[in-house]
Amino acid sequence: MAVRTALLEQAGVGRSPRSLRPTLLAREFRPDGAGVPYRHLDLVPQSRLIGAEVRGIDLARELAPDVLAELKRALLEWKVLFFRDQRLTARQHADLARNWGDLEDHPFLPKAEIPEVVRLEHDASHPGTENIWHSDVSFSRTPPLGSMLRAVTVPELGGDTLWADMTAAYEGLSAEIRDLVDGLTAIHEIPAVPDDAENEVARNIRAARARHQPVEHPVVRTHPETGRKILYVNAVFTTGIVGFTQEESRDLLDLLFRQAAHPEYQVRFRWEPGSIAFWDNRATQHYAVSDYYPDFRLMERVTVIGDRPY
Repeated sequence: MAVRTALLEQAGVGRSPRSLRPTLLAREFRPDGAGVPYRHLDLVPQSRLIGAEVRGIDLARELAPDVLAELKRALLEWKVLFFRDQRLTARQHADLARNWGDLEDHPFLPKAEIPEVVRLEHDASHPGTENIWHSDVSFSRTPPLGSMLRAVTVPELGGDTLWADMTAAYEGLSAEIRDLVDGLTAIHEIPAVPDDAENEVARNIRAARARHQPVEHPVVRTHPETGRKILYVNAVFTTGIVGFTQEESRDLLDLLFRQAAHPEYQVRFRWEPGSIAFWDNRATQHYAVSDYYPDFRLMERVTVIGDRPY
C-alpha cells in the first residue's frame, strides 16, 4: 500500500485541478491515414480532434459498398459522425447500424417498436440522467463498438450532446500518470438505484444488476482497429481499481474522470429533428446536456456489439 501511495503522489494524483490543465494536441494525433481525401463523402470537420458532419447522403437508402467503406474509415478517423435531415423509421435505423455488426438488446432501458432500439424520452416528469460523462454499457464483458442516436423530437432550445476524444484524454495525461495507469485494471458495474425509486427503469436496473456481475477492463485499452491507446474509465460505470484501496481508487479515478471534461478534447452537437450521431463507443465518452426542462425530448438509439477490451 505504501508503494502505491508513493506512486500516486509522484504522479500528481490529488493535486489541485489547476495543475492538471489539458495538453494541447495537434491534428496529426489521428489514426494512420488521416487526411486521405474522401471520394464519396462530403465531410465537414466540427473540431480539430473529434467530430465531422457528413453531408449529401440519404441514410434511408441502401449504402453502396464504396460509401459504406468510407463511412467506416471516417468513424475511425473522427470518432463521431453527424448527419442532418434524415427520415428513418426505427427499423431502418436498426438496419443501418447492422452494417457495423450485430445489435445489442439493452438490459434495462425502455424499448421502441423493435427490441434493438432504445427509446430515451424525457420531460419535466421524467428528467434525463445522461448528464454525466460516460461510455455506453461498459459494464458488459463486450461493450459496444458504437452507438447510433436519432433525434425524433427535440426542444426548441437546449438538449445538446457533447463527445470527448478519450485517445486525446490519454495522450493529454502527464508521462508520470500514463506510466502509472498503463497496465492497471478497473472494475465496471451497473450502478445501484435508490431504494425508494420504483419506476419501470429502476426495477429493470435492479433486475439487470442481479444478472450482471462486475467486470474488469484495462484502464487503458487498445483500439482493435487503429491500435491507439484509449483512457477507458467513466464516472457512471467504473467503481474501482483492482489492487487499490477505496481511497486510492477514488483519488486516481477522480483525476482520470476529469480528462473527459476538457473542452479541448470535445465536440458539441446541436440536435434538430432527423439528426443522427454515430460514435465510436470504444474511443469516446459523451454527455447529454439536461438544460431543456420542462420541454420534451425524444431520442432513439441502437448500439453495435463490440469485443472484449484489451
